[in-house]
Amino acid sequence: MSEAKSTIAVLGGTGKEGGGLALRWAHHGHAVILGSRSAERAAAAAAAMNETLGSKFVRGASNVEAAAAAEIVVLAVPYAAQQATVDEVAKALAGKILIDVTVPLVPPKVSRVQLPEGGSAVEAVQRRLGDGVRVVSAFQNISAHHLVKLGAEVECDVLVSSDDAEAAETVIGLAREIGLRAWNAGPLCNSVVAEALTSVLIALNRRYKVPGSGIRITGI
Repeated sequence: MSEAKSTIAVLGGTGKEGGGLALRWAHHGHAVILGSRSAERAAAAAAAMNETLGSKFVRGASNVEAAAAAEIVVLAVPYAAQQATVDEVAKALAGKILIDVTVPLVPPKVSRVQLPEGGSAVEAVQRRLGDGVRVVSAFQNISAHHLVKLGAEVECDVLVSSDDAEAAETVIGLAREIGLRAWNAGPLCNSVVAEALTSVLIALNRRYKVPGSGIRITGI
């Protein structure tokens, strides 16, 4: 890999899910910025990823710096930090695609569906940011357990929802590039399905003692 492609900021990139996505995109040649409340922590995580990949496509920064420097921003923080993080970086998101991976999990009962009032947590972010940001819901149902295994096939599909068809297709392309089957699941309000499904998958993981159950779409 000699030249990077898009610049993607992953806010929450020091966590498992965000880190797994960041690792995969960097592995496929994208410049990746790990965003965190602690720029030092992000820099340490970026150094570890670069060592794993044998490249220098990953760097760390604060959430605001990461969002400002990227073309595409990924929100992969815990649900409790979703709104505060969005407010923190809102000015840096103008005109960009925001991929929201947030799942409304409310500990300790994370295997029980607990959607917020009004339904979709991601749709609430679109309302909060307004039409100037193209919000896309994706990747909620892909376990980090699969993402970090770069050489392994991920036998799970991604449901992509957005009110912006062009933004949705961009995200579908990014998903397929890192070895995931992705499908346009319709408008952003349909994100409620993927958000709720995560708790169901957690329940399946616990009951059947597996690390990362997923879904496949058939008949297409």
